[in-house]
Amino acid sequence: MSSSEKLQLWGGRFQSGPSATFEAFSGSLHFDKRLVDCDIRGSQAFARALERVGILTAEERAQLVSAFDEMRVEAKEPAFYEGATDEDVHTLVIRRLKGKVAGLADKIHTGRSRNEQVSLDTRLWLRETIDETRALLREFLKELLDLANRHADAVIPGYTHMRRAQPVLWAHYCLAYFEMFLRDDERLAQARARVNLCPLGSGALAGSGFPFDREAIARDLGFDGITRNSMDVSGDRDWALDYLYATSTLMLHLSRLAEDWILYSSDEFGWLELGDGVTSGSSLMPQKKNPDSLELIRGKSGRVFGSLTSLYVTVKGTPMTYNRDMQEDKEPLFIAADQCNGSLAMIAEVAKTTVLKPEAPAEAAEVSWAVATDVAEALARAGTPFHQAHKLAGKLVLYSLQNGMKPADWSAKDLADFSPEFRPEMAALMNPKEGMKSRQVPGGTAPEQVRQALAAAAERLAALQS
Repeated sequence: MSSSEKLQLWGGRFQSGPSATFEAFSGSLHFDKRLVDCDIRGSQAFARALERVGILTAEERAQLVSAFDEMRVEAKEPAFYEGATDEDVHTLVIRRLKGKVAGLADKIHTGRSRNEQVSLDTRLWLRETIDETRALLREFLKELLDLANRHADAVIPGYTHMRRAQPVLWAHYCLAYFEMFLRDDERLAQARARVNLCPLGSGALAGSGFPFDREAIARDLGFDGITRNSMDVSGDRDWALDYLYATSTLMLHLSRLAEDWILYSSDEFGWLELGDGVTSGSSLMPQKKNPDSLELIRGKSGRVFGSLTSLYVTVKGTPMTYNRDMQEDKEPLFIAADQCNGSLAMIAEVAKTTVLKPEAPAEAAEVSWAVATDVAEALARAGTPFHQAHKLAGKLVLYSLQNGMKPADWSAKDLADFSPEFRPEMAALMNPKEGMKSRQVPGGTAPEQVRQALAAAAERLAALQS
């Protein structure tokens, strides 16, 4: 067979071939060629398995493995795919193999179904993609911790309902996102564990008729183990959905961070200065510095969410074992991986080049009565029942707003004159930095707790990277 002659892996039962319309509609090579290296590596492992059950001689196995090695190199070049009209990546690989080893290629599919083959290829690809995603995520987390440490003592107002609520440290804010993204890494690791099971030997749905050592095949390809039921694995795409859920949640967190930093870098907030390299200008308005990188991350999250929804809907109506619907699993995976990994690379660069301008958030915390909770809690610690303390602090805020007073305008004497429940030492709480010191519980924003949390976060990240 020539390298360009069309190959079909089925057809004896048919009197005529597929129509041109059906071929165009059902072909998947234009996207599943991305799996070519995984398909070749899987076929090499299968050749070794065929030798172990006596289908191939040692010489035949060596000839096939060598031919596949050549193809792995060739497949890196565009010429490998030029003029290809194959049904899918599996057919392309076999056709190319026939061009190298002629009829010996016909043995490579002995006891193997494309149902298990596509599951294998996609699992191999996804396992490596998850490793790439996690590496990019860890690089971003390193930059996030560096950004936190660069301004570890900076005070910002924390928000609820997008209203200034309580003072916190900038580092405490960054660590909140660190926790979110570390959970994402955990989800990715869990998804990888479900991906990393070898389906080879399952056949089309009933298991292979050849006595393959499935555990040996799994070890050959670096899997943690084998799938347990041939019918289940034929139609199983839970592992793909697990990855799509993990990346969707990761993108959700990236989108939330992007929204924060778009706001915080705006003229209205003025907290952050984004690097020139991650922003763009306007074709009309010379003064503009737009947070395009963050807006794109926020926008690309929708594509990843759509990929999860797409595969969910694709799988939901499929009966037991393989159905051709499953062909539609790969493009959502490819889209999600590309958008997620690209967004992680981008956010790492944003974090690396972003500068906090601490004076602006510090002023926001100082003038906004974000200290009111500190005041109420101090009154409660001094013996005033909390509901009364809450009301008294609220009256102090109302009076101040009506009279144009900021927290710093209140002296110890003024507070005592306002109400005898106020003790002289409570005047210090008008400085946001003072009230923070009481929040010593683990996970709180007290400076000492945040210092410990930063050190612990660095250790946790280092443990993931080791």
